[in-house]
Amino acid sequence: MNKRTRYWVRRILLLLMASMVAFALYQTLNDEKDTGPQQGQPAPNFKLETLDGDSLELSDLQGKAVLINFWATWCKPCRTEMPDIQKVYEQYRDEGFEVVAVNIAENPVSVKGFARQLELDFPIVLDRDRKVTKQYNIGPLPTSLFIAKDGKVVRKQTGQMSEKQIEGYVREALSK
Repeated sequence: MNKRTRYWVRRILLLLMASMVAFALYQTLNDEKDTGPQQGQPAPNFKLETLDGDSLELSDLQGKAVLINFWATWCKPCRTEMPDIQKVYEQYRDEGFEVVAVNIAENPVSVKGFARQLELDFPIVLDRDRKVTKQYNIGPLPTSLFIAKDGKVVRKQTGQMSEKQIEGYVREALSK
């Protein structure tokens, strides 16, 4: 290749790379990212399979305060907070409180073993294709949403919660 041809090939490649970088920046800056349901907004309905093979639809829980907890068995903070969620569930379920634990894309056998080991008796559903996880724009695990009896989001909490925090958020959801 002669000098003149190399010169033009380099210029064209540089122009192409600059165009791709500019396009990527444009997409990033102008991309309106879905943030999922926010406080005061209705929680989007979903229907997922339970560990028992039944299906659970969020709209079936209308009139109850609901904790939707997104988690995985490999997540250490998830494992740590689950017994606290179970305690609060036992304490408030007769007052109209329900827990829906959404497991993200794991093998049902692993999830059943996890639930049995921690003696969890609230509903656990399987989000095998991560459709609900994307719908709710879930990032780090665990992430929990507290839904009031009217179906609106009261609070979104990312990260591990203590029993006291869970109880406070449940009381808040029950009071609205």
